[in-house]
Amino acid sequence: MEEVEVPIEGLTEEIHHQAEHARENWISQVALSSALIAGFAAVTAMLANHYANEAMIEQIQASDQWGYYQAKGLKASVLASKLEILGALHQGVSAQDQERVERYKDEQNEVSEKASKLEEESESHLRKHVVLSRGVTLFQLAIAIAAIAVLTRLRRFWYLGLLFGAVGVGFLAQGVFLVN
Repeated sequence: MEEVEVPIEGLTEEIHHQAEHARENWISQVALSSALIAGFAAVTAMLANHYANEAMIEQIQASDQWGYYQAKGLKASVLASKLEILGALHQGVSAQDQERVERYKDEQNEVSEKASKLEEESESHLRKHVVLSRGVTLFQLAIAIAAIAVLTRLRRFWYLGLLFGAVGVGFLAQGVFLVN
């Protein structure tokens, strides 16, 4: 999975620079809110990356288990073929070989369950990653809109940026607490 980046350093620096030289008090509030949103963006990006990595690791482990499943199936098939040939030649078939065929099939079922569980966990982590990535995007938009507010000296853009930030917090909460 690719790493979620938060390329907002330049915008936050510009907002802080404008806040230092601004006559209006609300510009300082924009700078403060942008700094807080940048913090949320960093945490959300870190969590999104974590869940993406977990999803990838679990998918790799599931693939390994499916390979093991196939190996067990091949062993069972080869041994069953041997038993079939011996039976066709009217030679004795060992009970031990019969038991091994059954054991391979039982082991295959166990491996299948484990692989399926790993795939489900991977999908769950991927869903969290997607939700958190949306949060990062909204935080980035919030900071960009706050920069527009500072540059144009229009508060309504700041309010819009705060709205985007609030929705980003909603995605952060959903990704951490709700999505499974």
